[in-house]
Amino acid sequence: MKLTRKIIEIDDELCDGCGQCVPACAEGAIQIIDGKARLVADKYCDGLGACMGECPTGALSILEREAEEFDEEAVGAYLSSKAHEEAPEETSLPCGCPSAQVQTLAPPASNPVAKEPHTQKRAASALSHWPVQIGLVPPKAQFLKGAHLLVAADCVPVAYPNFHQDFLKGKVVMVGCPKFDDVQAYLEKFIEIFKTVHIRGITVPIMEVPCCSGLPMILKKAMKEARREMPMEMVVISARGEILKKERWAA
Repeated sequence: MKLTRKIIEIDDELCDGCGQCVPACAEGAIQIIDGKARLVADKYCDGLGACMGECPTGALSILEREAEEFDEEAVGAYLSSKAHEEAPEETSLPCGCPSAQVQTLAPPASNPVAKEPHTQKRAASALSHWPVQIGLVPPKAQFLKGAHLLVAADCVPVAYPNFHQDFLKGKVVMVGCPKFDDVQAYLEKFIEIFKTVHIRGITVPIMEVPCCSGLPMILKKAMKEARREMPMEMVVISARGEILKKERWAA
């Protein structure tokens, strides 16, 4: 049934697709689609505007118009179906795809391979585990226990030349893109991780582009939802691979 009520309005021109509004909407009414925030369905929006304070560009506003009535039962069913569809498998895929196989990697010195005929010394990999994509890491993975998380925007290792030496060494890395991936799924994943295992701290290297700013916001929201506190540092990297800014949040 349609009625005149308050509902969220999203300005396409102002929206930069950062995704910060997505975890702020407890009903899951907003998703990033084709690089922009979209209202999934009128019936999922309660019109209270909790998402508005998270928008850095002012793209969100409350409008009074004819819309479907807010349906709390439909919201519950919608969120349940999303959680079921997006829950990652914690074992190998039936096809045996190695991207989903949890592995703890031995340091290079204890994992000998044939030496390459180069005289120049190569930098060693600091990667200690697999998988690394946020969506594929099981919340109960052994390598997460007592870890310092490195939650990196997936463009950072390409832009920053000393990623392994300056960021990855001694940390457990999870990479992703808050603009093109499912922000709500990220939020749910980190809430479960923070509730399940002890995390010592978090370092969040992001790019200077606006959409990357959603990543630390997701982590802060997850800590709040999980009722866990831990120190977190955000590092902003330029497209030329320079550190532009560091910002710390205390536990």
